[in-house]
Formats: sequence, structure tokens, C-alpha cells
Amino acid sequence: MFLPLLLLLFFFLCTPSCLPYPTTLPQNPTSAVIFRSDSSSLHNPHATERYVFFPGKPRWTRRMPMVLTYAFFKDNWMSNLSLEDVRAVFRKAFSKWAHVIPVSFEETDDYGYADIKIGFYRGDHSDGQAFDGVLGVLAHSFSPEIGRLHLDAAETWAVDFEKEKSAVAVDLESVATHEIGHLLGLGHSSVRESVMYPSLKPREKKANLEVDDVEGVQALYGSNPNFKFESLELESDTSASQPPVSTCTLACPFSLPFFFLFFPHHFF
Repeated sequence: MFLPLLLLLFFFLCTPSCLPYPTTLPQNPTSAVIFRSDSSSLHNPHATERYVFFPGKPRWTRRMPMVLTYAFFKDNWMSNLSLEDVRAVFRKAFSKWAHVIPVSFEETDDYGYADIKIGFYRGDHSDGQAFDGVLGVLAHSFSPEIGRLHLDAAETWAVDFEKEKSAVAVDLESVATHEIGHLLGLGHSSVRESVMYPSLKPREKKANLEVDDVEGVQALYGSNPNFKFESLELESDTSASQPPVSTCTLACPFSLPFFFLFFPHHFF
């Protein structure tokens, strides 16, 4: 009579503690998924780590090879950054994605007709997702083919940590590369090393695409015929020897159709 109970106990003890990670985001647009750096599920050996898409797997639908234009909203500009600095950072961030998929990006001065519209905003800026000041939410983007990318103007944005010494400085290239992934149709990955992982420490730079990022975006657009994964591995090896930074508790909520890169307001 104890055999059924024994078998039931064995079943519960041997069942993995974490369900596989979903490859698509929740279908309910009002739901939210929260990732935290101290979540044990991200380290569980039974968890499946991979890229994520928006519901319905939206993408830009143009003839291949595709060309997308982008422009900057020049109001609300940063006092510590020049337009040329920001342009250079975004050119580099767009080129990382263009290197792996048959999509190229061209800057235009015609903000109204650009496919991708980039701007810095403070607080409530009439899109239903107000920014929250220093740290917290850094930026948000819309899914394809809306093409809007907004960054919080209250942040201390940095293009060179040698020049910007603030303890709460945020690397613009890392955030730009992350948000472009959203503009192309990628959600947040549970792979910590990936650009699409939803958190970033102050003064941390993480702007090189990893295998998970590449596989995700290529599932949407195919591969750039000139791309080889070996070149990606060499780039990652070159950037692996960066000095450690102080750790803090991080979280990243998002509510569709927006995606957010998030810092805590208080860190250790």
C-alpha cells in the first residue's frame, strides 16, 4: 500500500524545478514578465536559454536585401553629448546588426519619413510610458514596424568612460545596440552574456552581439551572406578582458508593445 505513495514522492523529487523558457512573449498585451539578476531560474541547469520574439513574431517586411532609414529628434538634446557623438555611436550599433543579417541602416535628416525615429525624452512624453528619472528605466522601443526608440534624457549617457566619471553613467552604445534588437523584433533573452539580456550595471559596457542574439535575429531575417560565426567569436574574445564592476540587484519589467532596459533606483 505504500508503493503508490513512494512512487509519487519520487516523481516530485525528480521533477525539474524550472519549466523551459518560452520562445515567445505572453500573448496578453497587458501582462508583464520580470527578470532579476538574482533569480535562481536563470542559473537552473534545466532551464532553456534562448532568444525571444514579440507575440506574432513581427518583423520588417521589405524586399531583401533590406534598407531601413533612421533619424534623430534634435530637440531635448543632451548637454554632455554632441550630435556627432550620438551619430557615431548609433552608426556603430546599427552596423553590428547589419553585419549578421541582410539589412542595412542609413541615416536621414527627414525625421518625419524615417523608418526608425530616435529621441531623448524626460518624464511623460505622450506615449503612455513615462520615464522615471536617473536610473530605473533607461529606454524603450516599439515592435516592428513602428520603429520608435526613446531614451531617458535624465540619464548620464556616456560614450567614453575615460571622459565621463559619473558613478551612474550609462553606456549609450550598449543601450542603443539592445534597443535596436527590439526594433528588429527581438524580446529579452535569458542568456546573461547576450546584448538582449534585460539589465546592465552602471558603467558597464556590453555592446557585442553573442551567438544567442545572432541566432534570434537571423531567425527573423536570415543571414548576411558575408557573415561567419567565427568572426563573432573573435570579437567576443577581444572584449572579454574588461575590469569588474560593482554588482547590484537589477530588474527589467516590460509591458507590450514596449520593451525596457531597466536599472534599480537604489543599488548596493
